[in-house]
Amino acid sequence: MLLADVRTAVPRDAAAISRLLAEAIREDYGSLLGEMRVGRLVSDHCSLPRIRAEIEIPGGAPTWLGWLVAADADGTVVGAVSGGVPFPSEGELYALCTSPAHRRQGVGTALLAAAGTRMRTHGAASQRITLPAERAPGLPFFTHHGFTPLTAVRLGRTL
Repeated sequence: MLLADVRTAVPRDAAAISRLLAEAIREDYGSLLGEMRVGRLVSDHCSLPRIRAEIEIPGGAPTWLGWLVAADADGTVVGAVSGGVPFPSEGELYALCTSPAHRRQGVGTALLAAAGTRMRTHGAASQRITLPAERAPGLPFFTHHGFTPLTAVRLGRTL
């Protein structure tokens, strides 16, 4: 996956983002957090109306930089990331997911790089993420990309 495959999400991507995010949460956290907590995460973060609304925020909000998606050669969305700059100089990743079938192929790395570029453009000097659990399956990915623990579930890195 090349960075050029990453683009700003458009309204027609909302269903794919919702599906990918729900699939990733269920696969990554199902056994770790239990059915009830995973169901709540999916309900809170994967709602199609919510994702549609977030994509359609005209021009973005002051702290919201939107959704980016990665697509394969056929145009199928295989990953997504959302983020913003909620505090001066501090970027925040709200979600990052890849299709389980496309993991370890550079999709997450390309999305993380594109989100970082977008955040730097809006004044961020650092990037943060909060994971749903201490032993989150994504922890090795983030540490590989320079994130260090700030708390048990919060990680950060310099951009």
